[in-house]
Amino acid sequence: MNQNPRAPIVDSSLAVLAKGYAWLPDRRRRAAGPLVRARLMGQHAVALHGPEAVRFFYDERHVERGTALPGPVLSTLFGHGAVHTLDGHAHRVRKGMFLSLLTGPEAVAGLVERVAAAWDEAVESWPGRPSVVLFDEASRVLTRGVCQWAGVPLDDSESVARDLVAMVDGFATPGTRHWRARRARARCEAWLGRLVEDVREGTVSAPNGSVLEGIVRHRDADGGFLAPHTAAVELLNVIRPTVAVCWFVAYAGHALRARPDVRERLRQDDPAYAVAFAHELRRFYPFAPFLGGRAVTDLEWRGEPIPSGALILLDLYGQNHDPDLWDEPYAFHPDRFLGRPPHRDELVPQGGGDRTAGHRCPGEDITIALLEALGPRLARLEYDVPEQDLRIPLNRIPSRVRSGFVIESVRVPAPVHGAARAAD
Repeated sequence: MNQNPRAPIVDSSLAVLAKGYAWLPDRRRRAAGPLVRARLMGQHAVALHGPEAVRFFYDERHVERGTALPGPVLSTLFGHGAVHTLDGHAHRVRKGMFLSLLTGPEAVAGLVERVAAAWDEAVESWPGRPSVVLFDEASRVLTRGVCQWAGVPLDDSESVARDLVAMVDGFATPGTRHWRARRARARCEAWLGRLVEDVREGTVSAPNGSVLEGIVRHRDADGGFLAPHTAAVELLNVIRPTVAVCWFVAYAGHALRARPDVRERLRQDDPAYAVAFAHELRRFYPFAPFLGGRAVTDLEWRGEPIPSGALILLDLYGQNHDPDLWDEPYAFHPDRFLGRPPHRDELVPQGGGDRTAGHRCPGEDITIALLEALGPRLARLEYDVPEQDLRIPLNRIPSRVRSGFVIESVRVPAPVHGAARAAD
């Protein structure tokens, strides 16, 4: 391809920080053609959206992911040497490890059981407390549940939960949150790296079939074991995304306050509606704004040239709110998913494409199952919602309910609570 389109001269990096989730959808609405051209971090970037764009983006003949991840994101969210930095055969081998550990009904059910038990135990103490911050409490519940399930010994769930949240909270911003995330990652990598070494030396036992055992014993594409640091990084890439579900638990509180009718339906024993609620939470509320990759060769998208080496962005938030894909995209309607499971490349809060071969999150089923279990549990509680800042700022990445969603005067209806436990 001998065309070399010129990227805009003015860099948009500051605009992304200022506008957050709204930056790319706004640019797309103003774009004259089928893609958005921009300059980010001094580099030519193009942005795509839509199911066809998802398939284009996840085709390794078009886009590679490993070289497109900025150093600050690796130093906070994913970790250096993580599966996200690999492509081709090396990526498929490492991704296979995650798929074997995180997918399948037994793995998902085992994690949900641990987290649900941790939630039920925590809820017992809530009526005696003046207030509960749902975001913070959910992060601790998820930390206890996932570490127990993964076979990772845990002495202080509160400090570990705080570090895991910090890694997610600071990955896309400069300043205090970013440096807090770096320090949190360094602490967790050191802790888990020592654990890996202890397991290999035989001073600590990894439970049979556990995530810890699977990662410690995994042989990579070169036939060798993962270095302790890399094994720690990948352990965090199981634990950290699970704990990040606390964002959606707080969003669930926000949604149920705004929609009492949804809360009432979620209280009923209707698994299909609980799954639909989980899908709508992930569609409606902001999580990842977009994903990035790099063009491996000169490409063309709907007649528009994309030069080799250009950054290619996939607009997740914009696609999840695209009126061409969703009726009333800015209304919270779980019913849209009743009897209509979302198409693989339409609903993309955690990426798209084929998770067995591409970079789509292998823990997506876990996220849905956890929300399916915790959403009805939250709906069945009785509590008061005091005055607080419930805004969800779209110029903050990742966004979150400002107050963390505070509840007071929690009452646990005994018959319903007992029935929920008996069903676990």
